Amino acid sequence: MKKNTAVALPLFACGVVFAMPVFAQSSVTLYGIVDESISYQNSQASLGANSGGKSNVKMLTGVWSGSRFGFKGAEDLGGGTKAIFTLESGFNPASGAQQYTNAMFGRQAWVGLSDPRFGSLTVGRQYTSYYSLLAAYGPTTWLTGAFGAHPGDLDEMDTIYRANSSIVYTSPTLMGFTVSGSYALAGVAGSVNRGATWSGALRYANGPFGITAAITRINNATPGGGAYSSDSTSNANGEQGVSSVTNGYQTAQAQQRAAVAAGYKFNASWDVSFSYSNVQYVPGSNSLYHDLAIFNTAGAVLHWVATPRVDLATGYSYTRATRANGITDPAQYQQFNLSQYYALSKRTGLYAVQAFQRANGKTLGTAGESAIINATPSIGDGFQSAPASSRSQIAAAVGIIHRF
Repeated sequence: MKKNTAVALPLFACGVVFAMPVFAQSSVTLYGIVDESISYQNSQASLGANSGGKSNVKMLTGVWSGSRFGFKGAEDLGGGTKAIFTLESGFNPASGAQQYTNAMFGRQAWVGLSDPRFGSLTVGRQYTSYYSLLAAYGPTTWLTGAFGAHPGDLDEMDTIYRANSSIVYTSPTLMGFTVSGSYALAGVAGSVNRGATWSGALRYANGPFGITAAITRINNATPGGGAYSSDSTSNANGEQGVSSVTNGYQTAQAQQRAAVAAGYKFNASWDVSFSYSNVQYVPGSNSLYHDLAIFNTAGAVLHWVATPRVDLATGYSYTRATRANGITDPAQYQQFNLSQYYALSKRTGLYAVQAFQRANGKTLGTAGESAIINATPSIGDGFQSAPASSRSQIAAAVGIIHRF
């Protein structure tokens, strides 16, 4: 739903019309998504457990795209410059609950300026440059973040990663190149680095081909104080969900991610994308592990527009940890995905998604080096708190999505 306003107010006094100045053209757009599904998962366990799980059928929100409503606005300031803002709130249609406690606009809340000659500069709670420029070629567009993000979304290619108090600059596209950089201020006295989140990305797009290289780092405010948080106010100024893939490294002093993603569109029906990421969990003086922990992930997605109403996709990813912290048989994760989407209209669609993940090797448990355990799967980004109780995990969902 859109509402556009152009104000030109005349005043009439003593029979004489006095025309007030015409204000700049401005617009505000209300938009949203409602997405709900029924999902199945085999052998669910609590985080950190690896036995005794049972299958689970439940309602799962935001599988295809997170349920939300928001406001976008722009005001023409003249000469091509615009003032812009976005306020976006997430919610759970199954219960009506707000996505983020004490954060009404927890998905996005920012304001800034844009100009086609100079780019855009925005401030507030927003996505990092790392995610924004990688997203077009990442695994989640057609496989979904809930099921298709790389195991536990350890490489930040799904939309859960936003940063508080951030400044983001994105350049205009010149000769196919776009540059973006972001920095989230931690507000730690005496330091501009402790607790800060920064990222940079470079994208090149030319016709059917595109590629992005990006890097991001999340610094914790205290060495080994815990760089993880599932809420919107972590001291790292970002969101880093804990999964069975990374649970043993939640006392990291910092996290660093570097990634390359590319895509190629063969024709109107077929396109393919590839991605590679290197994720590092940096220990601090108070961390429960001592060696740098590194995860490397490679993945691919094949997308087919079967008919004007039907989209199909399949994907595969392989993640491997390095030998460190007393582990000689490091964790490995293989994930297979399928997705099907049927458009009932431009705004409404039905979908189905399926995923299988197999874990091998060892990893650290919650207690760090004192607990070396079997690696267990965590499909995509939708099962962070519901990992498998065995080496294998199967999940499937059917749902409906409506956009307004």
